[in-house]
Amino acid sequence: MATDKSKSETLSVEQRLKSLYQLQTLLSEIDRIKTIRGELPLEVKDLEDGIEGLNTRISNYQKEIDELRHKSNVEREKINESLAKIERYKEQLNDIKNSKEFSVLSKEIEFQSLEIQLCEKHLNEFARIIDNKSNDIAYTQEILVDKQHILDEKKVELDEIVSETRQEEEVLREKAKALEPKIDARTLTAFKRIRKNARNGLGVVYIQRNACGGCFNRIPPQKQMEIKLHKKIIVCEYCGRIMIDPELAGIKD
Repeated sequence: MATDKSKSETLSVEQRLKSLYQLQTLLSEIDRIKTIRGELPLEVKDLEDGIEGLNTRISNYQKEIDELRHKSNVEREKINESLAKIERYKEQLNDIKNSKEFSVLSKEIEFQSLEIQLCEKHLNEFARIIDNKSNDIAYTQEILVDKQHILDEKKVELDEIVSETRQEEEVLREKAKALEPKIDARTLTAFKRIRKNARNGLGVVYIQRNACGGCFNRIPPQKQMEIKLHKKIIVCEYCGRIMIDPELAGIKD
């Protein structure tokens, strides 16, 4: 690594700038490949997240249904208990000795009958909610099937594009990696930072019609002369991109 560093330091500014522009060209080509893939990776990720959300929703609906069914079983047990009590109280009516006992038993029977009515009301309400939740599950599953179908198609499409461009991208990345030792670490770091912040990914641009090829602001003649001399790294005072003259970029007027 020390050898690569010393090697880059012995290279002239012109050689470094030329390597830097070549690196920019390779990275721009990689960006082009990514553009070909377009929004597919994001679409696939969004669909996967959406499907996960739908599965979670269905799971939550099912948990609510299971809880309601458990509550329904509890209500049925209450009804059975109340029916058993009513049956017992009716049997006791045959052995009553006075009107007071009759009144007490009658009230108990009435109370248990009301309890049964309340439980049945709860059961009807639970059944209604379960029916709604079941419909929600069915509707959500339909959406899930559609999204899964779209996801499968998008994945196939993405795999095809990635397969077609993978080899080309790998070759470009290897070439880009081989160029980095020809650029001093400080300039390379600055270039990567500029490129990351640039909307179009351009960290190095050449002068076009006396203006910066990145932001198109006019470059003063004196500054253009300095750029043509290749004596130092010069950046645009407006956009911060590294500037080179067209000749170094292989562009002829």
